[in-house]
Amino acid sequence: MTGALTWLWASAAPTWPGIGVAKAIAGDVRVVVIAIVAALGAALVFGVSSVAEQRGTKRVEKRQALSPRILLDLVRQPLWVAAIGGTLVGFTLQVVALGFGPLALVQPLIVFDLIFAVLINAYLRRVWDPQLFLGVIACAAGIGGFLAIARPSDGKANVGFFVILPLAAGLAGGVGGCLALARRNETLRPLALALGTGICYGVSAFLVKMVVGRGFPGFFTDWPIYALAIVAPVGFILNQDAFQSSRSTVIAPVLSIITACDPIISIALATVWLNEKLNNTPLGIAGEVVTLLLMVAGIVAIAHRAPHVHAARARHPQQESPGDDRASWTQQG
Repeated sequence: MTGALTWLWASAAPTWPGIGVAKAIAGDVRVVVIAIVAALGAALVFGVSSVAEQRGTKRVEKRQALSPRILLDLVRQPLWVAAIGGTLVGFTLQVVALGFGPLALVQPLIVFDLIFAVLINAYLRRVWDPQLFLGVIACAAGIGGFLAIARPSDGKANVGFFVILPLAAGLAGGVGGCLALARRNETLRPLALALGTGICYGVSAFLVKMVVGRGFPGFFTDWPIYALAIVAPVGFILNQDAFQSSRSTVIAPVLSIITACDPIISIALATVWLNEKLNNTPLGIAGEVVTLLLMVAGIVAIAHRAPHVHAARARHPQQESPGDDRASWTQQG
């Protein structure tokens, strides 16, 4: 991450007009630190709360995809309610990070929720699996390498409603296709719902960036906040459906899809619509692609290996730590 910090010293500038302090210290390393610390704090909270959230969804009746009845069932689960409280704290930290840093910086850092969950789980279980930690190293190296090579800088936050219509059409088509596949094929249902979740989460982060970038004076008069009010709940419900539909044999790809889609979609939207600048030299583009692939490979390795570690420990329950209540997973939203 050293290279990423060096780049940010010179190129990152906050865009949160509603907070004068952010403008006053634009370009100052303190602003960069705020964005990074807030993003990593959000990742830590997300990593802890999503475990409890996934466990809570297993305790209620299975519902049709996007049925609001699943929420009525879940609110009766104290564990799930506590997880949602943690998610709200994480989301607040994510908003702060997006207020001070580029979208293409913040969202890759949110992937650390997976890494934090693995480290916490390993500490509680007193198990340090080499293959699992190779995935952790690959994921962290991919994120750090991407930020060091890409050197994303803040762009604009004012995007016209009609300019964004192609994105709206793509979002509707993508999520609609995922829902159609989920209804037709029970085997692919959790994977399709996970893809829909990742799409919605990536677009939601993009909308949050526009909301905080435009500032508070036009908070309720600009369209992004209303688009966010639609996209975010849809992603949230799809996430619950994906968690509930997943079995131990498919939880790994579900978590991989959700965790990987969010930053990749966010980066793409940041460069196309927010005009955030990345390293666009041929060598830079190649490096960005390679590091993102390394990040995805680490995510897949973690999600694939974690259930096997859990299963191995389940065969020796006497070795479990008394306080260990982790499930065989690991995820983001």
